[in-house]
Amino acid sequence: MDKDIKLNNTDWRNATGPIDYNMTNDYMFRMVLQSSKKVLKGLISSMMHIPTNDINSVEILNPIEPGKSIDGKTHVLDIKVKLNDSSIINLEMQVLNEHNWTNRSLCYLCRIFDNVQKGEDYNSAIKVTHIGFLDFDLFQNDNEFYSKYMLLNVKSHRIYNDKFCLNVLSLNRIENATDEDKKWDIDTWTKLFKATTWEGLKMIAEKNDVYSEMADSMYYQNSDETIRDMCEARREAEFHEKYVQQRLKELEEAKREAEVHEKYVQQQLKELEKLKQLTKDKDATIQDLTSRIKELEAQLKQN
Repeated sequence: MDKDIKLNNTDWRNATGPIDYNMTNDYMFRMVLQSSKKVLKGLISSMMHIPTNDINSVEILNPIEPGKSIDGKTHVLDIKVKLNDSSIINLEMQVLNEHNWTNRSLCYLCRIFDNVQKGEDYNSAIKVTHIGFLDFDLFQNDNEFYSKYMLLNVKSHRIYNDKFCLNVLSLNRIENATDEDKKWDIDTWTKLFKATTWEGLKMIAEKNDVYSEMADSMYYQNSDETIRDMCEARREAEFHEKYVQQRLKELEEAKREAEVHEKYVQQQLKELEKLKQLTKDKDATIQDLTSRIKELEAQLKQN
């Protein structure tokens, strides 16, 4: 445990210093939401714009054993939630841009949407929504805070099917939160997720019992060594992936520079060949002129 953090036997209200693992760590995100139905219900209420009184049940369909070792290649930390037995919501935290989110989220959503049992009518398919919590801009020059996507006609904008939805919360664009986003406290959830100190978390979490319970769970998870080990493993995996992406970017840049240099060299070689040919042509012309002069000189002597 970092020496700067001061966790004690009371709770998060008395903790000070940096939060080692906040909610942007996908393992912490998973553990907190899995451990508290109240927090899960509150988050879904905000993200889906559903009053909490209308949420009768939330059931995680893919729970994992807390602290159990996971392999990033075979385990995905998305949370599949069945809401009121009538729809499925997939929640996923992602802070590193791997440049594949649109395809990745569509793959997850399509797998979940394929929920019609053999022999059942296709109209029995239940609504599915994938909500991505991203700490990067999904699209260039797009600063929207909370965006929603559906299948629709590109000309008339008629919705093709309202059971297939993709939502994206850009955690780094909170300044662009709309009045509706604020009405449903989506900006507050973002501040909670991105809080980096216990003091900062306390200022927000004391506002209501749902936020307080989230802080309770975060405090507990940060105090559990097995959970901390998994959070650290996820952090190291992100650092490694970030390093790999940076090295690939540098190598691609070096390759582009080499290609530009090679192109320049080839152009110079072409120019050199042209100069050589011009020199040869000039030499041939000079040689012809020299021979002609000698012929004329010989004729002059004879005359």
